[in-house]
Amino acid sequence: MATAMRIFLKALTHIPLPILYGVGYVAYLIAYHVMRWRRDRAEADVANAFPEKSAKERAEIVRHCYRNLADTIVEAFWGFGASAEAIKARVSFDDGGLIRRAIDNRQTILLLAAHHGNWEWLLLAAGAHFPIPIDVVYQPQRLASLDAFLREVRCRFGGRLIPRKEFVYELLSHGDDPCAYAIIADQTPRKQDPKHWTRFLRQDTAFFVGADKIARFLDSPVYFVSMRRVRRGHYVVHLDVLAEPPYEQVDDAMIVERYARALERAIVESPADWLWLQKKWKYAKPASGEDTYAGPVPVRAHR
Repeated sequence: MATAMRIFLKALTHIPLPILYGVGYVAYLIAYHVMRWRRDRAEADVANAFPEKSAKERAEIVRHCYRNLADTIVEAFWGFGASAEAIKARVSFDDGGLIRRAIDNRQTILLLAAHHGNWEWLLLAAGAHFPIPIDVVYQPQRLASLDAFLREVRCRFGGRLIPRKEFVYELLSHGDDPCAYAIIADQTPRKQDPKHWTRFLRQDTAFFVGADKIARFLDSPVYFVSMRRVRRGHYVVHLDVLAEPPYEQVDDAMIVERYARALERAIVESPADWLWLQKKWKYAKPASGEDTYAGPVPVRAHR
C-alpha cells in the first residue's frame, strides 16, 4: 500500500500544470459548493475580521480562498517535480539582497512565514535562488509513506525538514556554518501550550512564542516572509526586517508581535490568499492568567 501511494504521488508530479489546474478546479467545486468543507467557519472568521466589507465582498474572499487553495495544492505537486529554473521563473524575490548580505556576514537567519500565497513553492524557490541550507520546522504526517514523500520532494534544492519536537535539539547542536531556519508561524498553539495573545484581525488571537528566544540564541536577523500572487502560478516574495542583532531588549514577545502586525497587513492587502480554512480561532482568550500585548510595535520594512 505504501509503495503504491508513493508511485501515485510521484506520478502526480509529472502531470503538466494546466491539467492539474483542471483537477484543482473540480476539487474546488466539490469542497466549496458540494461539501461546503469548513465553509461556515471560514465565513464567520472573515465576517469578524472585515465587518466593514459588504456581505458580497466577504463572500468573494471566501470563494477565492477556496479557489486559491485548490491552485496551491496542484501547484505544489507540479513544483515537486519541476526543475530549479522552472521554479525560479515563477517565484521571484524582490529583495533577496537581505539574505545574501546575511550569507556574506555568515549569519544564520530566522524566517517567519505564513499560509499566505503558495507556501509550498516558498521553500523550493528559496532553495533554488540562494546558496544556503534552509531548514523548515514542520509537523510530521501521520501516514509514514506520505511523510517520506514530502520530506523527499520538499528538500530537493537543499535544506531539511525538522520535526517540531526535535527543533530544540537542532538549535543546541547548531554549528558554525550559516543556515536559515524557516517557521510557518500563523498556526494556532495547542490550548495547553505557552502562547502570546494579541489583537489580530479585530479578534483576540493566540500565537506561538519562542521566536525571540531563538533569535537571541542564534544572534540572527529575523525576517517576515510575505508572498504576493502576481497572477495565476506566479508569485513575488518580499522580506520585512522584524529584528536584527545586537539584541538588548528582554521582551520575549517583541518579534512575535511584530510578526502578527506584518502578517495582518499582508492579509488585509490580499485576504483571499490567506488560508482561512485552518481554524485560527479555535478557542477564546481566558479572562486572566495569559500574557497579552498592550500596544503596537513598529515593523521596519526593507524596500
